[in-house]
Amino acid sequence: MDQLTSRSILFLCVANSARSQMAEGFARQVLGDRLRVQSAGSMPSRVHPLAIEVMREVGVDLAAHASKSVDDIATDAVDTVITLCAEEVCPTFFGAVRRFHWPIPDPAGDDPALTREQALARFRSARDQIQARVQVLASLLDVPDGPAPVEFHASVRVRDLAKSARFYAWLFGAPPEEWTHRYVTFVRPDLRTNFVLLAADGQALHHDTLYHLGVAVSDKAAVVRAYELAVAAGLRVAKAPRTTWRGTPLHELWVEDPDGNLVEIYARLTDEELARRPLDLQPMPLT
Repeated sequence: MDQLTSRSILFLCVANSARSQMAEGFARQVLGDRLRVQSAGSMPSRVHPLAIEVMREVGVDLAAHASKSVDDIATDAVDTVITLCAEEVCPTFFGAVRRFHWPIPDPAGDDPALTREQALARFRSARDQIQARVQVLASLLDVPDGPAPVEFHASVRVRDLAKSARFYAWLFGAPPEEWTHRYVTFVRPDLRTNFVLLAADGQALHHDTLYHLGVAVSDKAAVVRAYELAVAAGLRVAKAPRTTWRGTPLHELWVEDPDGNLVEIYARLTDEELARRPLDLQPMPLT
């Protein structure tokens, strides 16, 4: 699947008064001149004074912004459209674009009963939601090359192995492929999923009770290539590529996500590789 790329982003809401203006402001702050950023609305009015005020609180100046009509935006100058309407009918933008919808309630709704502080609280809530979404968007626009996964793996701890096995057999629509007294393994090739239940029995973690996420790649060379890509991307490598023989024999690489969660990138061994299993079953570095 292609990663997210863009040369020009358009944020849309009805009045181009608050939400889309705040999104444009954050996108300009975070993305700089990496791409073109615009906002517009189907019924443009003015930039709301409270939007200007709450954005100034976080270092973004909207004072020079003006509301614009979506009809004035050239369809061939935009490749990504993000709508921020919630309860209203969103503006229509015609063009071959990638579309995302961020349903955020309009903080500028007319409610005469609101005090100034209550109105500011609504604007700050919308602002903070938009800022977080823009930060995620920005992080996805330059993702470096990574492994080419062919399967997703997850291992989770469960209190009652039998009850959980019954539940996940119902969920996956198939019985597990195998099980022991400590784990149950579900394999759904059509979903490209390998899912393992691990008994939360207080025993020490080892090769058959490891709690982690992972993706499978095609072969040993793909594991080594994933290591090279991880290093190039500046990721933390917990364990360099190696072949392990205990439990399920695998070529594997362990990396950490930003929160320190372990993620395994692995490939199953071929019959020829399994035939070379060492007697001592010690891991072997991959080169």
